Amino acid sequence: MRSRSGVLARMRTAGAAALALATLAGCGIGAPRAGGSRAAGSGYPVTVTSCGVSTTVKTRPERAVTLNQGATQVALALGLGDRLAGTAYLDGPIPAKWRTAYDKIPVLSAEYPSKERFLAAQPDFAYASYGSAFDDTAVGTQRELAGEGVPSYLSPFGCDDEAQRPKASWAAVWNEVDSVAKVFGVANRASALRRQQQESLDRLRATGAGKGLRVLWYDSGRKTPFIGAGHGGPQLIIDAVGATNAFANLPGNWADGNWEEIVAADPDVIVLADASWDTAKGKIAYLERDPVLSQLRAVRQHRFVVIPFFESTPGVALMDGAVSVSRQLRELVARR
Repeated sequence: MRSRSGVLARMRTAGAAALALATLAGCGIGAPRAGGSRAAGSGYPVTVTSCGVSTTVKTRPERAVTLNQGATQVALALGLGDRLAGTAYLDGPIPAKWRTAYDKIPVLSAEYPSKERFLAAQPDFAYASYGSAFDDTAVGTQRELAGEGVPSYLSPFGCDDEAQRPKASWAAVWNEVDSVAKVFGVANRASALRRQQQESLDRLRATGAGKGLRVLWYDSGRKTPFIGAGHGGPQLIIDAVGATNAFANLPGNWADGNWEEIVAADPDVIVLADASWDTAKGKIAYLERDPVLSQLRAVRQHRFVVIPFFESTPGVALMDGAVSVSRQLRELVARR
């Protein structure tokens, strides 16, 4: 079954979690104060667990390396840019609110660095969004890194074993951020972030910008469309804005759909994930060229909502995705 692991496979072959601390568009949410950091030696050691691996960190990391965009953005959202000795593997541009901090961090590789390149950065901690980062073909397994004296943490949403992944929820997103904050001794920042996210979510639900709209979440694929199913990041966003997922009945985070059922559903709006490995522009062009799909009401009326791929996955920027979808839906409804 293709869920988040399916997205991971595409990222491996094609060259592809932070809650918004800077002001969210239209929400008036400011960044939490930087207070609450523990001194480097106090409160340690700490232990965090995910994907069946427990990692003990003896002192506060000062030369961490993040692998995958989601992990990098969690670190930046927590104000940890100065604790990163390197980063790697983006699937899209870093949002403007974190770009200045990101530009100061050495980029070890466009994709995964070799283990040698990774260790040359002298890391004291590694944090990844996908299990593929901790592989023999990348920086090495978590067990191997522990042998090198490098503790590590894998996003629970990136567990290779699907049974170990948490059910996608806002609370699960916040729990991952809490774990990372615990490692770096900035628990108060994570608590403030959680409060702000909850306030944003409450506002989105009250606004209900998508009420009465049936949505198709089109991630990628041409012959077989890869679409947002009923239990992942897309569904969390659709629920937050009060819309209806036309394919909420499908299991998992994402699923293989078929064009015949999409034509039958004839959604009001199509949400498009924009990624370097499959752009929203390319998907729109495909829909508009196809003699059948071009007759979908959303295509005829150009009722598209576009967000970066990383804002559609359960993680750090998911709330930014929800805010963006809400705003774009309001704009679409206003022009009816």
